[in-house]
Amino acid sequence: MRMRPTLSWTPTEDLPPATTDLEPVVAALNTGGVLVLSGAGISTESGIPDYRGEGGSLGRHTPMTYQDFTADPRARRRYWARSHLGWRTFGRARPNAGHRAVAAFARRGLLSGVITQNVDGLHQAAGSETVTELHGSLARVVCLSCGAFSPRHELARRLEEANAGFEPVAAGINPDGDADLTDEQVGDFRVMPCAICGGILKPDVVFFGETVPPQRVEHCRELVRGATSLLVLGSSLTVMSGLRFVRQAAQAEKPVLIINRDPTRGDPHAVTRVALTLGAALSTVADRLNIPVDGQATAGN
Repeated sequence: MRMRPTLSWTPTEDLPPATTDLEPVVAALNTGGVLVLSGAGISTESGIPDYRGEGGSLGRHTPMTYQDFTADPRARRRYWARSHLGWRTFGRARPNAGHRAVAAFARRGLLSGVITQNVDGLHQAAGSETVTELHGSLARVVCLSCGAFSPRHELARRLEEANAGFEPVAAGINPDGDADLTDEQVGDFRVMPCAICGGILKPDVVFFGETVPPQRVEHCRELVRGATSLLVLGSSLTVMSGLRFVRQAAQAEKPVLIINRDPTRGDPHAVTRVALTLGAALSTVADRLNIPVDGQATAGN
């Protein structure tokens, strides 16, 4: 029997209380060397929902797993039909105040780097340059047979040509770019093979049930080792892929600070959790540090 990935987390212990005091975050950034770890919550103000927050998509949607995608052609058809539609929404998304504030902190030299669990490319669109995409990017596609990479917009063009008139109305869009469609709406959607070898194409993202490449994990661990503190933005830290870096920082006695409206699995390791909306919170932090935040967002994907 195939096991499903861990999708939810319920607190099993008394967690430290949250606060609305941003001074510890201001102080950490003033010191410099801050490593940012961001999650889906930083992109909600750009119109991309998160998984687990209020109104999160897990209440109606189970993300595609690597095992289902590789084993079942019908699952791949459903995924690519839904993802093709969702890609249009991702392509229209623009960085919000939270992304722009992170980029402003980086320009001022206060950050040692950015690790994002998101696959939407909005940190880079806002101007952040040293971004490690822990779970990959929807803007790239990889062939599971020959390993060739190609731009997502190129596959989107091929899918448009092969599925002329495919214009279903989705019930919602999810953080992984997967739109909510019924099997009837998916219909006989045509999936495109690799243009080089005819193999199976997959977005260059880490699906649930798939592991993050070891070299990428080690790079992130090195970033934690070199940071003075870790600032978590908009992540519940439910899955180990992000939580392990919080634990590493705490074990090294590096301050962990979290801005997330809801409790997180990393709260026991944090010196503070600020329960505020990210865009407003990070804009306030920038104001207190006298750092201008560029209001002009560039194109997304």
